[in-house]
Amino acid sequence: MTKTTLRDGERVLDLGPPGDAELRFIGRIRTPFATRADCPRQGREDGPDCALELLPELAPALDGLAEGFARADVLYWLDRSRRDLVHQSPKSDGRVTGTFALRSPVRPNPIGLSRVRIVRREGHVLIVRGLDCIDGTPLLDIKPEACSFSPQAPLKAADER
Repeated sequence: MTKTTLRDGERVLDLGPPGDAELRFIGRIRTPFATRADCPRQGREDGPDCALELLPELAPALDGLAEGFARADVLYWLDRSRRDLVHQSPKSDGRVTGTFALRSPVRPNPIGLSRVRIVRREGHVLIVRGLDCIDGTPLLDIKPEACSFSPQAPLKAADER
């Protein structure tokens, strides 16, 4: 994790060492983006082909995904992100907002989420479009956009506004 200079109005919090969860990386993501500056601000379905390279022993977990679904949600660990900002100035324009009001990769638990279009499967590799992360990013999970086992949640009061 690289800590950069703070922008005006940004504020950090000493969270201490993480240690209350254990995640297992299921593979790595291959993209054409070498640095954060190379990454698009949000992934696009017409973006470049990218590869979700699962550990070979997890290949059976992909069965039915590429054949049954057009899109999936990909969760990944933004391993190069700082984790201590509670206020951020994302556009360097002097405006500051709370971390949880942003989709910034800089957050206490730097979990990235992209909705991708599934292109094809090649063994233990899923080719997708729509990612916005650096090449080599650790892969956490893949979930179909929706499936027959996903119940539709009723609207809550906050959703009706």
